[in-house]
Amino acid sequence: MAKVERGISIKVPVEKAFSYITDPKNELEWLPSMTDVRDLIGLGVGQSWGWTYKMLGLSLKGKTEVTEFASNKRYVYKSSGGITSTWTYTFTPEAGGTRLNLAVEYTIPIPVLGKVAERLVLAQNEREADLAVANIKARLES
Repeated sequence: MAKVERGISIKVPVEKAFSYITDPKNELEWLPSMTDVRDLIGLGVGQSWGWTYKMLGLSLKGKTEVTEFASNKRYVYKSSGGITSTWTYTFTPEAGGTRLNLAVEYTIPIPVLGKVAERLVLAQNEREADLAVANIKARLES
């Protein structure tokens, strides 16, 4: 599995950051390659939804389920389908706001994209992580 980690300081209370991140519909605002979030069911652990994510021009579809939900501290979900991944968010209060750390472990869908595309996907996902945390910060601080 590949792994991308990013952290950012956001000038909002932890509660506001946690509430924003734990609403799957908001991924359309901050995750550049997410094109669809649908079929939301439940809240907290066990919540699930479907999604469409664009990778190297291909639309990949899958499903996500929340596996950990510790209010204002930790949020983890696992995705399967077009991409197998685990997204872990940790929220830490800090002077003037929140420290958000994001770790994403994922398997590149080699049969779909091909071995040649693997390096391109790794580089794209690094850029995507940078944009994602910057977008979260911009949305929450505006």
